[in-house]
Amino acid sequence: MEPVSIIIGVVIGIIAGIAFAYFFLSKGINSKKEVILKEAKLEAETVKKDKILQAKEKFLSLKEEHEKTINNRNRKLQERENKFNQKDKTLNKKIEEYNRKDKEATRLKDQLTRQIEAFEKRKEEVNKIHTKQVQELEKLSGYTKDEAKDHLVEALKDEARTDAMAYIQEIQEEAKLNANKEAKKIVIQSIQRVATEKAVENSVSVFNIDSDEMKGRIIGREGRNIRAIESATGVEVVVDDTPGAIMLSCFDPVRREIARLSLHQLVADGRIHPARIEEVVAKTRKSLNEEIIETGKRTCIDLGIHGLHPELIKMVGRMKYRSSYGQNLLQHSREVANLCATMASELGLNPKVAKRAGLLHDIGKVPENEPELPHAILGMKMAEKYGEKADICNAIGAHHDEIEMTTLISPIVQVCDAISGARPGARREVVESYIQRIKDLENVALAKEGVTKAYAIQAGRELRVLVESEKVSDKRADELSFEISHQIQTEMTYPGQVKVTVIREKRAVAYAK
Repeated sequence: MEPVSIIIGVVIGIIAGIAFAYFFLSKGINSKKEVILKEAKLEAETVKKDKILQAKEKFLSLKEEHEKTINNRNRKLQERENKFNQKDKTLNKKIEEYNRKDKEATRLKDQLTRQIEAFEKRKEEVNKIHTKQVQELEKLSGYTKDEAKDHLVEALKDEARTDAMAYIQEIQEEAKLNANKEAKKIVIQSIQRVATEKAVENSVSVFNIDSDEMKGRIIGREGRNIRAIESATGVEVVVDDTPGAIMLSCFDPVRREIARLSLHQLVADGRIHPARIEEVVAKTRKSLNEEIIETGKRTCIDLGIHGLHPELIKMVGRMKYRSSYGQNLLQHSREVANLCATMASELGLNPKVAKRAGLLHDIGKVPENEPELPHAILGMKMAEKYGEKADICNAIGAHHDEIEMTTLISPIVQVCDAISGARPGARREVVESYIQRIKDLENVALAKEGVTKAYAIQAGRELRVLVESEKVSDKRADELSFEISHQIQTEMTYPGQVKVTVIREKRAVAYAK
């Protein structure tokens, strides 16, 4: 029994200890809880006071801003009200001024109305007086009003017509004088500013050889070499007794040049036989074509002409091997191009366009084939085909008057072509053809009725025609000079221009014996 009682006592003691400990612990927690609650209440009071203070400050600041806004608005309203009052005062003043002016205008209107009425009355009186005076004048002069007016108008017309004719004549004379001076000045300056070379005669090509022994090798056995050369080049090879030279004859200068270069290469190589001849001619033709293109390009670069079609460049290069009356065609075209540019600059036109037209004006002389067309028309068609502009095409086609001139560049090209062809040393003619041309020139004049003598002077540049004064009047002399010049222009071929002078004079001869 004792152990059980002991255990029970111990358990009871433990329970009593736990209960005692719980009592004291709960008491401590309650006291701490009260302390925390007190602190929280104090902190809440503090926060509450702070928030109240902040709200009051915010309210005061908002109130102050609101009062400022209201004050600004009131101030602006006051300013607007002041402006409206000022405008109202100004408007009232203007209305008063307008009323005053309206009254003044009404007064002036009344006054003007009275003056108009007085003027109308005065006008009626003047008309009556004028009518009366006109009637008296009609009685005195014997003319009616309309007749007198017509007579006066006719008199004024006659006087004005006379004065106008005199004035027109004076202006025409002055214009002719100034035009001649200016034209001569421009032409002379253009010629002086362009340096030119004299033409050379190139109707045949001469191939020089070191010895006459080489002639036999060129001819070949039974003439086979010379026949091969003529067949390959289309050039006639003339081997005669001329020492150290062989003549190459052909109407096409390009063929002659191919034959000359081929012969030079064959003689230098030493191998001369038909197969070698054909090979050398083919290489020379290809090389010459390349040289022609290079010559065209170099010419365009020298003259500052750009954008030409390759075919036109090739034609420009072919001009190097063409001639007209002994004048090299490429040199002639370059000279015309420079003259055109100079003259266009003097006249205030585009020198580049003029230079281009001057260079291309004779491309109709160097086509691949030979169509039966005037070279000016053919050149114009070729220029149109290869994209040249209309003014340049017109200048090419009109430089020999085959078509009508439509631009200012056309007469410049025509004049410069004549200058280049007519300058001293530019062209040469065979003596027989020159003499025949001079005779034909004189015969054109001698065929006219009333012509007694005709003389071609200045190498065919001027034709002087002497007529009988009894058969040819002064008016007919003017007509005769025009007819002869027109016939020469349409029927004959000549370089430059021909001046036709008709001389009519009356001579009275008596003898003293």
